[in-house]
Amino acid sequence: MKTFPHALWAFVVSTSVAAQTLINGTGATFPYPIYSRWFSEYNKLHPEIRINYQPIGSGGAIRQLAFGTVDFGASDQPMTDAQLAKARIKPLHFPAVLGAIVVTYNVPEVKGELKLTPEALAGMFLGKIRKWNDPEIARANPETKLPAADIVVVHRSDGSGTTYVWTDYLAKTNAEWKSRVGSGTAVNWPTGLGAKGNDGVAGLVKQTPYSIGYVELTYAIQNKMPYARVRNAAGEFVRPELATVTAAAAGAAANMPDDFRVSITNAPGKQAYPISSFTWLLIPERIQDPAKRKALIDFLRWMLGPGQKMAEPLSYAPLPAPVVAKELKAISRIQ
Repeated sequence: MKTFPHALWAFVVSTSVAAQTLINGTGATFPYPIYSRWFSEYNKLHPEIRINYQPIGSGGAIRQLAFGTVDFGASDQPMTDAQLAKARIKPLHFPAVLGAIVVTYNVPEVKGELKLTPEALAGMFLGKIRKWNDPEIARANPETKLPAADIVVVHRSDGSGTTYVWTDYLAKTNAEWKSRVGSGTAVNWPTGLGAKGNDGVAGLVKQTPYSIGYVELTYAIQNKMPYARVRNAAGEFVRPELATVTAAAAGAAANMPDDFRVSITNAPGKQAYPISSFTWLLIPERIQDPAKRKALIDFLRWMLGPGQKMAEPLSYAPLPAPVVAKELKAISRIQ
């Protein structure tokens, strides 16, 4: 019986170990479709590296990353100063793509596209506007016959960056919402039914007549659900699509802070869709494992290059060129 020479066996073992480099991440459901595609495509290019990602919501990612139980996180909310101060693992923020939170609804009598004002949206989610034919909704949709049916509000039940973007928008556009509810990955909802994840909200809205909810654009498209035009800061009713999301990011792209923590909800501009956001990868500033450090740095560079070309087919907007350039320089901060 033949045996391996010791040196050759050591080589085989070391190669096998290298092939098992596993990077664990968790976080936002908002970018999960593009992340799933990216991690799969990157693995094809680098079979020795596997990136495992669990979409549990932004709030869970921030908690797990802070305690070092995952290699990276993903969030639709930039971490606050207080969260960063408490975190045992200090992360850097890297914008990944741009996306839109859309208002989706299930009103059987309405076949066309609804127009909704910030006042109507806040009123419904505060529980003050209770009927679909309320004057605030009817004024924006004079050609649509609205039913006198009760509105069923659907919101996220888990800690969610999608919720942060949604409540950040409502807090910027409605004083009562700001004072009573505020913004965050989780809030005390005045009314409504809860569902877990973007897919959970989409599913509950789809199966509940006269309901309304908020989901990332891709989930509405995948589920063939209608979504509203929303009145922006310039007074225009704007449809959520790649061009209007890109328009919302124009100002931020030109004045991006060094830590990339920025909000673009209710952005100025006639073409800006008002419920738009960057989504961020949260990468530890110091990574002890050299193999994981090299893999994550290489992945970031790939994501900011070829990976951006995969965004549009999945209904995300690619990052503006000035933001990409700034991020490529920031990668050197990972040690």
